[in-house]
Amino acid sequence: MPDTNEAVTHAFWLAGREATGESTFEVTSPWDGRLVGAVSIPTEAQVEEAVAAAAAVGEDFAATPAYVRAAALDHVSRRLGERAEEIARLISAENGKPIKWARGEVGRAVSVFRFAAEEARRFNGGDAQRLDTDQGGTGRLALTRRFPRGAVLGIAPFNFPLNLCAHKVAPAIAVGAPIILKPAPATPLSALLLGELLAETDLPAGSWSVLPVPNDRMPALVQDERLPVISFTGSDKVGYAIKESVPLKHCTLELGGNGAAVVLGDYTSEVGLEWAAGRIGTFSNYQAGQSCISVQRVIADTSVYERLVPKIVAAVEAQVTGDPSDEATDVGPLVSEEAAKRVEAWVEEAVQGGAKVLTGGKREGASYAPTVLADVPADAQVSCEEIFGPVLIVRQVAGEEEAFDAVNDSKYGLQAGVFTHDLQTAFRAHRALEVGGVIVGDVPSYRADQMPYGGTKRSGVGREGVRYAMEDYTYERVLVLTGLDL
Repeated sequence: MPDTNEAVTHAFWLAGREATGESTFEVTSPWDGRLVGAVSIPTEAQVEEAVAAAAAVGEDFAATPAYVRAAALDHVSRRLGERAEEIARLISAENGKPIKWARGEVGRAVSVFRFAAEEARRFNGGDAQRLDTDQGGTGRLALTRRFPRGAVLGIAPFNFPLNLCAHKVAPAIAVGAPIILKPAPATPLSALLLGELLAETDLPAGSWSVLPVPNDRMPALVQDERLPVISFTGSDKVGYAIKESVPLKHCTLELGGNGAAVVLGDYTSEVGLEWAAGRIGTFSNYQAGQSCISVQRVIADTSVYERLVPKIVAAVEAQVTGDPSDEATDVGPLVSEEAAKRVEAWVEEAVQGGAKVLTGGKREGASYAPTVLADVPADAQVSCEEIFGPVLIVRQVAGEEEAFDAVNDSKYGLQAGVFTHDLQTAFRAHRALEVGGVIVGDVPSYRADQMPYGGTKRSGVGREGVRYAMEDYTYERVLVLTGLDL
């Protein structure tokens, strides 16, 4: 891989081979504006070639032996680990993510491909069902297996430019579904490097492409009938527009969130409150708040609120901001100055409505200071929308029921964290909270890459997490055998 400080032009990957188009675009660092690299843009003819190749190889790829697909996934996992530091620095350069978090992202992608290799070996063993439970089924046996729905269009976001690409590519390869990956225009370099590792495998030509096409050309790909499965991660506005435009396609949508951390009245010890505050301080600001499951709201019982809030403010103020390449940095810039200006405007709106800034509230270029707000109006955008920035609001409630109602008072339902020591409360939270995941004793930002991940309401449809994405990319087909002596 060339030094990312050089103004190199990166090829894309068309049906498993390197290719270049007729024009390029530049990728710059959100931290200092330096040129990270230039990327070649596929022509319309090249996109057509990639889609045609994916459609043509579908049947053969689905029939590829599991060991072939597993070996390719194992290879990518191993190579990501071998080049981990190089890739982490690339992520940090194009995304602005602090190097410590970028290393964590590479480590997670290593696991995703390893998990996919393991699942490829055991997936689709088949489920046999006797049908002679009624007289008409005498001598009949049903065998159910899963088959790919068809080629996948994977549309990835900027905030995890490697791992969220991995969550689209690895499950597709595991089930033998061709995939065309469209990375985010702001952060395509990590996806293109992933293509470099895929090209080292023996996967069939046409089974994968990485196409950094501009967003204004995405609708044509979305509408293409040869790509019957769409896996999209991004904003709810774009996600549901995609779904409405292709009602006959199978869409997995991983969309926005408004992550709440609930601290209940039984969580009273100093050690417990310090733990909660530390986790909240870190995970309201990691990735500069640009994570769908970052902590955006703290909902604390009145009995602990006054003790908890100063600890949260101290934890937020302890976050080190600055150059993402610095080992000490916890919070880097947002993806662009425009994004930081939007956060600034939303905070100003809340303050004009009566909110109090307990810490932060300042912007410098693409960076926004880690911020805590209190007394935020319920209709302020920082309260009811996904801010996608390092801003946290705190509020107090009287009791468990009011706390859970506050969590549910959102159009989003991705994940929630509940700090409680009571097992019965944990089960009540699991039943009552309208979210895809409830994390007990920790913030909503916890995600293990093998677990089901996704939301309710405006947070999307379908689930990621390797095995769950594999199920989403496939459908059940039953085979009935007749005349058997069961």
